[in-house]
Amino acid sequence: MAVLVADDVSRRYGETVALDGVSLTVEEGEIFGLVGPNGAGKTTLVRALTGTTVIEGRVELFGTSPQHVDRERIGLLPQSFDPPERLTVRELVEYYGGLYDDPEPTETLLKAVGVADRADTYYENLSGGQQRRTCVATTLVNDPDLLVLDEPTTGIDPAGRRTLWQLFEDLAAGGTTIFITTHYMEEAEQLADRVGLLADGSLAAVDTPANLVTTYGGESLLYVDGAFDESVLELFPYDCSLGEGRLTLRSVRPEAIGDVVGELDEAGFSYESLRWTEPDLEDVYLELTGQAVSEAGDADERTVSAVAGGERAR
Repeated sequence: MAVLVADDVSRRYGETVALDGVSLTVEEGEIFGLVGPNGAGKTTLVRALTGTTVIEGRVELFGTSPQHVDRERIGLLPQSFDPPERLTVRELVEYYGGLYDDPEPTETLLKAVGVADRADTYYENLSGGQQRRTCVATTLVNDPDLLVLDEPTTGIDPAGRRTLWQLFEDLAAGGTTIFITTHYMEEAEQLADRVGLLADGSLAAVDTPANLVTTYGGESLLYVDGAFDESVLELFPYDCSLGEGRLTLRSVRPEAIGDVVGELDEAGFSYESLRWTEPDLEDVYLELTGQAVSEAGDADERTVSAVAGGERAR
């Protein structure tokens, strides 16, 4: 069953086009990730989907307009959220829980988001990541059927981010529908069932992360830096190129790297290092939009190094 439907949604601010004909559907129990850099229109789309901005087009939540949905069915975390700072973590969650008839137990929520050990700390004294996790807890007090989360893990350390990923996966497994915006490609790739790539207010593509990478991501690449001549290109059954001391082999799987090293050793070629990279959503976004979402050098790049003289890549 479709929980969220957007049909040809547009939003303009004067001459600025924030959204340009966005259409998507999110099914019950699905985690849908919306990816794009700052300024792509992610927050405007969140506001459109939750009925907090005027739009052209149509939005439905649970088969009706956002303005007519029982608000207890929705949990919303805006990108900018400033709760009362002079409340402790426990008091803050209890405050928001008090807005509902049958709130979730506060201690359960604090444990779920990983801030139980900070329950008696004033919100203003928390780190940025702890504040964000506390904000996530406030969106869960009503046990919503639909969670709309705008950059929920910004400022959270990798371990805390993974804690929330597991929480979101558990909620989705229980039937909660989750719409999440992010500029973390790893987050979208690991967490989302489907991903929408938003650029300049338009959706460039929507599909599963795996299908997007397969369709648009290009090839895996193995870079070998060393001393080579043109004869090295005849050693391998791969598409190879050579330039400025670097041998590039395309579509080499990780398990075949050892064979490549063995061939180089046997042919007497010396090399300094090997580096293998696999296409990911960052590559897909760049291919489709000509823009980059995150900085180069993210941890998604898989690197294999070996010293000259024939040490096997591990």
